[in-house]
Amino acid sequence: MTDSIARPKSVAVIGAGPVGLAAAAHLLQRGLEPVVLEAGPTVGHAVRQWGHVQTFSPWEFNIDKAAERLLTATGWNKPQPDHYPTGAELVEQYLEPLATRTALKNRIRTNSRVTAIGRVGFDKVKTKGREAASFEIRYENGKGPEKMTADTVIDASGTWFSPNPAGANGLAAIGEHELQDRITYGMPDVLGRDRARYAGRRVAVLGSGHSAIGTLIDLARLQDEVPATAIAWLLRGTDPAKSFGGGSADQLKVRGALGSTFAALVASGRIAIEVGFRVGHMSQADDVMRIATGASDCCRAISADQLIVATGFRPDLDFLRELRLSLDPALECPPILAPLIDPNEHSCGSVRPHGARELAQPEAGFYFAGMKSYGRAPTFLMMTGYEQVRSIAADIAGDPEAAGRVELVLPETGVCNGPPKSSASSAVAGCCPAPTACCGD
Repeated sequence: MTDSIARPKSVAVIGAGPVGLAAAAHLLQRGLEPVVLEAGPTVGHAVRQWGHVQTFSPWEFNIDKAAERLLTATGWNKPQPDHYPTGAELVEQYLEPLATRTALKNRIRTNSRVTAIGRVGFDKVKTKGREAASFEIRYENGKGPEKMTADTVIDASGTWFSPNPAGANGLAAIGEHELQDRITYGMPDVLGRDRARYAGRRVAVLGSGHSAIGTLIDLARLQDEVPATAIAWLLRGTDPAKSFGGGSADQLKVRGALGSTFAALVASGRIAIEVGFRVGHMSQADDVMRIATGASDCCRAISADQLIVATGFRPDLDFLRELRLSLDPALECPPILAPLIDPNEHSCGSVRPHGARELAQPEAGFYFAGMKSYGRAPTFLMMTGYEQVRSIAADIAGDPEAAGRVELVLPETGVCNGPPKSSASSAVAGCCPAPTACCGD
């Protein structure tokens, strides 16, 4: 047997978040050789950005089984299964021990931003012999360009740093780029590190999912402390009640409680609500930002000091340009997966089990995993990602039976296709704006 046949397969894992590290744990368990490339300075870099946010799921659903086996061997003190951790706790009590105290310790390269992936000796057009060629991964680590090769690649880089713009048509609003100093995307820590930016200011929040809801609730708490804080909710739709969620019908009780709290807040009248507000134009005059619908500032508009855009995320596909990818034209996820996760039809709890078969690409040996595998769909849960990478690791290791045996039981949300006609407040379409709250990369 030659060395090339005898050696374990090498796997480059992009992203050292919960799913990326779980992938590495499953690969090690299969006797494979993972190397994890993380763009940030530490593991869980994206999770740290929403460290102040409590997850919708308890520890019971946030710990991968292969990762747990690695940690248990080190004498790790497992968190209480019924506790709902914050993002910061997820990093401190789980990701950091996994990265520093287990066999993964020497397999993670931080400050290593992947810039391009291709096949050694092959451009995208060349076919003959392509599948036998190694992948070449280019990355930047602050010391100049670096490269490595691998037999297979798992892209679990997430979507946190690729937020959707404020513009209602999927494009940045006119003037959006010029006003970046007044705009924050995602979920800022308005009660903590970002407090000074919002206290006593006029703050507009754009979005209707859980990121927007959680931020609006925190702003109301800030308003209790600093009454001069003014809050406006910009809603593209026309029915605010659709954002109230499943309430007591939601098996993720923290998520249900969030919606109930928000419903009460809206009923109190403390938040100015602008429904049917489709942002098209932004400008600034006399140190005030003007946010308007339509293509110019002559249309319906509001004034604000700060804008928080919580309109979801999209995958960064630029560094994958030399790979042969097949993506759903709407969701930008693997085509087989698209009908299973379409937010127009599904919530987190109604997504069917899926694994390597659905996540593989025409580029043999390349897989999407984690939040990035869902493209623009917001229906992702961490436990879904853990099951994905278990299946992928089995597939890479040549165990198709295990790869196809995907087992996943998700908590029901009490919703699927949006609110029933009899009760608009009993459901919410699209359950978790990744990677906050219930999910993460």
